Amino acid sequence: MGTPRWSRGASLAWVAGCYTLALAVAAITLRFVPPELNTFWKAAIADIAATFVVFAFSRGLKCSSMYDAYWSVAPIVIVFYWLFHAEEGVHPIRAGAVLFLVTWWGIRLTYNWARSWPGLHHTDWRYEIMKERAPKVWFFSDLFGIHLFPTVEVLAALSGAWVAVSQGTNALSWIDALALVVTAGAIVIETVADQQLVAFAKVKKPGEIIKNGLWAYSRHPNYFGELSFWWGLYLFGLAANPGYLWTIVGPIAMSAMFLGVSIPWMDQRSCERRPEYADHMRRVSGLVPWFPKKA
Repeated sequence: MGTPRWSRGASLAWVAGCYTLALAVAAITLRFVPPELNTFWKAAIADIAATFVVFAFSRGLKCSSMYDAYWSVAPIVIVFYWLFHAEEGVHPIRAGAVLFLVTWWGIRLTYNWARSWPGLHHTDWRYEIMKERAPKVWFFSDLFGIHLFPTVEVLAALSGAWVAVSQGTNALSWIDALALVVTAGAIVIETVADQQLVAFAKVKKPGEIIKNGLWAYSRHPNYFGELSFWWGLYLFGLAANPGYLWTIVGPIAMSAMFLGVSIPWMDQRSCERRPEYADHMRRVSGLVPWFPKKA
């Protein structure tokens, strides 16, 4: 049997119900984690438990894209939890700024996903490729590659926020100002890029490439904004307490995923579907916005 063709409204209701249950399971899990663990690891265990709930829904409804919005929803809840259990002396302005920025980022990204997701009958094309290439191990690819790995990666990338909102007690400094500019600027860049892409999708012709706005200077300006956001959170953590050197692993891992997987996959797909894209790749920067080369 194929995936049922749920209406878009019903599909979104399923996602909302799934995430609500996942949140409840996470809350219950927190009651049983060892009390000697710090709040980062407590949240990590609860987040992984919630991810298994989402995975169960994905399998039951035959749609791995059930997980997609979890990427942007879970961090809001996690940062609220960390702030609620913050150590004494955490700077309130820094913590408030991080909470606001993560909430802004999460709501915006979730909205951007919701307005374009057709419903449960639709699964991300990358997941379909993974399934076609190795159908015998699809269960494990789905569990570890699509669900658990992103959860762990986002947790690692959020570690800077954990330091900023719950651990670090340093006074505000120029690093905080830099972190604010980078993180807020990243959200603005991602917002503008996504809006330009939505507008282009409404009028594009078959095989046409978006070349206006931010997309004239980067093939993936939305990815540039996303990566900058995670590096901005790391800077907040660095400002709060530079002793947590391990937190740099998060944004590095995120950068490796986008540079090593997401961008190459998108470029390959565009080359297959758009005859002019190979030349476009030669002229336009892959990630960091820069002036395009002359034709």
